[in-house]
Amino acid sequence: MDQTHILKSPVRTHFLLPLVFILCACQPRESAKNDCATPAKPDATPDITSSTKPGDVKSSVVRINSTQQSWNPWQPWEKNPPRKRRALAAIIGPQRVLTTAELVADATYLEFESADGTRFSPAKVIAVDYEANLALLGPTSPKEGDYLFAHTIPLEITTPPKIGDTLEILQLEDNGLTLLTPGTLQSVDLASNFLPDHNFLTYMVKASMQSAAGSYSLPVLHTGMLAGVLLNYNEKDQLCDVTSTDIVKRFLEGAATGAYKGFPSLGIAIARTEDASFRQWLKLSDDQGGIFIQRVRKGGAAEVGAVKPGDVLLAVDGKTIDRRGYYTHPNYGSLLWGHLIRGEKSTGDVVTLSVLRAGSLLELKVTLTREDASTRLVPNPLFDKPPNYLLKGGLVFQELSLPMLESFGEDWQSRAPLNLLDAYKNPEKYEESVDRIVFLSGVIPTPATVGYERLRNLIVHQVNGHKIRNMKNLIAAFKDKRANLHSIEFTEENLTVYLDDSVTAAVDAQLLQRGISPISRAE
Repeated sequence: MDQTHILKSPVRTHFLLPLVFILCACQPRESAKNDCATPAKPDATPDITSSTKPGDVKSSVVRINSTQQSWNPWQPWEKNPPRKRRALAAIIGPQRVLTTAELVADATYLEFESADGTRFSPAKVIAVDYEANLALLGPTSPKEGDYLFAHTIPLEITTPPKIGDTLEILQLEDNGLTLLTPGTLQSVDLASNFLPDHNFLTYMVKASMQSAAGSYSLPVLHTGMLAGVLLNYNEKDQLCDVTSTDIVKRFLEGAATGAYKGFPSLGIAIARTEDASFRQWLKLSDDQGGIFIQRVRKGGAAEVGAVKPGDVLLAVDGKTIDRRGYYTHPNYGSLLWGHLIRGEKSTGDVVTLSVLRAGSLLELKVTLTREDASTRLVPNPLFDKPPNYLLKGGLVFQELSLPMLESFGEDWQSRAPLNLLDAYKNPEKYEESVDRIVFLSGVIPTPATVGYERLRNLIVHQVNGHKIRNMKNLIAAFKDKRANLHSIEFTEENLTVYLDDSVTAAVDAQLLQRGISPISRAE
């Protein structure tokens, strides 16, 4: 049943808005996120071994001080309070330092600090990959860099270690004491360490860390050379997640070109083919492995290369994939198939995909591309970019993003509104009609929003008769008013609400006076 709400104009349109605006929507509490790479004090006495040549190791590291300030996902006209982080990072070339992308995300200031704490220099990002969680930094001033990096010795990148090898996690006490914590490379797997659904080759290292020399990230050595960067430490299990040597090498090779392209993506969603009935329906023989392609991302490498949903991917460049999605790597053994694309290939490379389509074997040549995060229906965090929004008479409209969903808490995948989760999990249902999910995220109590205070998390379908594809469309649609009333149609429950234009304009003017500026953003 259609529901229509009409707001009649009050006799007078001059009023005083409260000094503090509070969104009527019950905003989700932002979950506390600890710096997971900061070692915590373990129950057992740690096994700490001092470097045999602490001076040599100390000359190959610097500290990075980062000030970060992200945007408030539910009040997108303002930023969250700034926070400071500190990391120990490896020098890997002349005035070049390797660290995590998480450390530089939304950074307003970056600074190098010498290992002895006596020299400082502002730093800048040379290349960053948020998917792989790696960043390459350099000094903003080469002259200051000469002073800071004088007498330092860059670390060489090691050959990829093998399972069972000993790796050493480097820590530096505030008093200058160098600590090398030995750990055993127990296993290798593909894992997501920063952005969800972006899995890269990761070392799982068993080591007992000391908390006194904690750092947001730490260099990890193998035979005195750099093997990777510590991303996470599990105190209970005493397990460290370390970015693999393979991924570090590929990142640095790409950054050295001066025009970093990033890791490629095939652009498919897959499912295993272990079920016997499913395999029979797919016409897979007992000696065939393969993974079922459920979805193909619009505009991705697979779609351009003629891959279709329903295909079964059997092999990449002749390397067969089993029914669980694994293949045999010469150094690491059984690995998930994704490393064949993201870990062994570069953007622009051509791969041969062996696929089974309706029982027929096909060989498809696919040129790998880098997925542009900004083209996603529901994008990952677009770091260093402010969110798009519109305030109209107190109604707060935004474009749905992953940070907004994550702000519903650790269990956001079950706690976030179902309509918003559906757009995130099934983008193919919406991509033909919209570029972004524009929705009403909350309501500020004003004379223009009387009766609408409880409305929230509703996807906008039309405004003033114009279909809404993105925030720019929404802003433009409000400029085309009809009979001094704005009509807003939502996809949920065929709901339509109306705003009086004269009241709305007065409210918007006072919102600007009260410091909410700009009233809209669409970049």
